[in-house]
Amino acid sequence: MSTFTKIKALKGSLSSSELKLAKFALDSSNVIRELSSQELANVVGVSQSSVVKFSQKLGYKGYPAFKLGIIDALNYATTNSNLHGKITINDSFSQMSDKLLSSKVSVLSETQKLNDENAFLAAVELLKSAKRILICGLGGSALVGKDFSYKLQKLGMLAIEEPDTHAQLAFAATLTANDLVFAISESGTTKEIVNVVTQAKRNNCNIISITRYGSNPISDMADVKLYSIADEDSARLSSILARTAQEFIIDILFIAITQSSRQGRQILEKTNAVVGEFRRLS
Repeated sequence: MSTFTKIKALKGSLSSSELKLAKFALDSSNVIRELSSQELANVVGVSQSSVVKFSQKLGYKGYPAFKLGIIDALNYATTNSNLHGKITINDSFSQMSDKLLSSKVSVLSETQKLNDENAFLAAVELLKSAKRILICGLGGSALVGKDFSYKLQKLGMLAIEEPDTHAQLAFAATLTANDLVFAISESGTTKEIVNVVTQAKRNNCNIISITRYGSNPISDMADVKLYSIADEDSARLSSILARTAQEFIIDILFIAITQSSRQGRQILEKTNAVVGEFRRLS
């Protein structure tokens, strides 16, 4: 995963000193390749220990590894500079559509890098072994959840996406250790989803989460943590990109389940055939 992606994803959980380092790393990343940890601390106005702790918080053993991560991220950004244009109100239709396409490509790429293959494999096994699956989310995440429920149902899996939060909570109260909650929340802090996950956890129910990267109330309770990226300041575009990343994750899970389940493939073929026959008769 890109060092810049890690920094942006963790900005909400950084201390004041770490935020200074994060801002400098994002705004003046070229300078860092020439600085020692002490020199960086002096430039930013923090202690050298803060630089080391910041590096470790991003998952690096120390500052040298962090600096290598910055260099790699700069090299990637240079070869993919067209992926980071901001859409403005003055953009032409062509410019807007090109930037949106580039943003989506960037989000998909970063989301893929953000998630470990083992997390996907673990999620697939939990989904396949669950007796009942409750998929919960609000707003745009609910739309993604509804799509996922349809996909799983076509494989013969008992997957329920209930948009009403009271119904979600009531259903979660009936779940057991044989069931699963699939929680989707870009922030990872959506109160209603936190309540559902908390209730399910009390019943020893397995949890899979899709949230932003880093520690948050929902992912902290999850048995399998998947992460999505929505790297954009504009709230409206962020919602679009969040759904793009979330849809990418559920599509990966759907295809992986289909590949690993002969019974699921047979049911999918049957459901497709039934729908196809209905279309021919219409």
